[in-house]
Amino acid sequence: MDKKFYITAAIPYVNAAPHIGHALEFVQTDTIARYHKLMGESVLTLSGGDENALKNVQAAEKAGEEVQAFVDKNTEKFFDLTKKINCQFDIWQKGSDQKHHFPSAQKLWGLCGKAGDIYKKTYEGLYCVGCEQFYLPSELNENGECFEHPGKKLEIVSEENYFFKLSKYQKELVDLIESDKLKIIPIERKNEVLSFLKEPLQDISISRSNERAKNWGVPVPNDKTQRIYVWFDALNIYQSGVGFSWDEEKYKKWWPADLHVIGKGITRFHAVYWPAFLLSAKLQLPKAIFIHGYFTVNGQKMSKTLGNVIDPVNIIEKYGADALRYYLLAKFSPFTDGDFSEEKLKDVYNGELANGLGNLVARIAKVCENIDITMTAISKKVAGVENKIVFWIPDPDLERKYIEAIKNYRFDEALRLVWEKIADLDGKISNKKPWEYGKSERDSEEIENFLKEDAVLWIRDIAKLLKPFLPETAEKIEKQFKGPKIVSGDSLFPRLI
Repeated sequence: MDKKFYITAAIPYVNAAPHIGHALEFVQTDTIARYHKLMGESVLTLSGGDENALKNVQAAEKAGEEVQAFVDKNTEKFFDLTKKINCQFDIWQKGSDQKHHFPSAQKLWGLCGKAGDIYKKTYEGLYCVGCEQFYLPSELNENGECFEHPGKKLEIVSEENYFFKLSKYQKELVDLIESDKLKIIPIERKNEVLSFLKEPLQDISISRSNERAKNWGVPVPNDKTQRIYVWFDALNIYQSGVGFSWDEEKYKKWWPADLHVIGKGITRFHAVYWPAFLLSAKLQLPKAIFIHGYFTVNGQKMSKTLGNVIDPVNIIEKYGADALRYYLLAKFSPFTDGDFSEEKLKDVYNGELANGLGNLVARIAKVCENIDITMTAISKKVAGVENKIVFWIPDPDLERKYIEAIKNYRFDEALRLVWEKIADLDGKISNKKPWEYGKSERDSEEIENFLKEDAVLWIRDIAKLLKPFLPETAEKIEKQFKGPKIVSGDSLFPRLI
């Protein structure tokens, strides 16, 4: 049986169109998934739409639209983005799916209730609609605001809700995270979670009154007055999408998730609440959580008020999907915040994609075409190896470092290694001067051997190494050098003025 790898991106709120931060997460998830596919594993990727949040209802009301139509439209925008940026998601699970997701969320509720971990009480607290979360005064900034949504006043909410005994699982969560049985990456985020877990945990509200939920969301089983809290509901999309409650064979095959990819703002929900729910329900926990940072734009936080929210679809239309993928993966640390600048993106496009990779491929393809070097004439080094070994390259040290970088989610480091090889090969071409072929018999033989034994083989291997990161570009390069005739083609990255 093939080794399985089940990876998820976070389930985004669909109260607005996707921004560049969503593109980052989709691309990171897709890159990891593509790598595992290349390693011969059976891979499943999932994301979807967090459609039951109160903020979605409020946004629909503001737009003057019916809620279901509103979330359907916006969820589709996120899915369209994944396709435009060459991300392959096998499952796109909607939170408003009453056939699959509702019974799945209700089953999880029932299992937690059976464990004696759900109880009802009257509660008053400060509620952030943006986070869909209650906060203690000690968790707010000096202005009494949520750190994730400064400038937005919290609501004082008082009502009778169901609560989950989060405090019951405090020690077990600490043990799981400290031992890396639930692995949190990077270590800085792991330490943040452990620091939070060292303080006394408060039980959390996991339902809302129908009135406050505006009759939207998953109904609480056996209580017509309440709806399931959006985070208890939405996190379970990771299970409902793979058959929890409706296809046990599928669920058994894929669960637990091998990796959740999330942004830092939802760490607590994934690293504390979610595993606690699963422990209560006596279900397996995800194996690891990879947490990325946020974007600023030209040094400022992205904000509708500032008008600096970056639409990734516009960027893709201007520069292409693989150019954006490269910029997101190569030019930002995967674990810390980064500053997105379209001006820098353009510089990277011209300098590293057009003048670097694109120019290298064009030069080698053109000279091979001109002097009629075919793949049938290329060294038999590649014979019998294609499609049997993922990365068969003549530099085991590079291969080892590359694989290690991807395993550690250092996409920037893996691509740096590839671009070092591109620069090295570019230098060799400048030194060998293959365009001078035919000027002397000795030089021509040396040039031909260089192209057959070095340049073409390395171009093909560079394409292999690019597959997880720039899939469309890798495919174009492989097509040019597939043979039997090597052909020059359109520029991979036409230079921008």
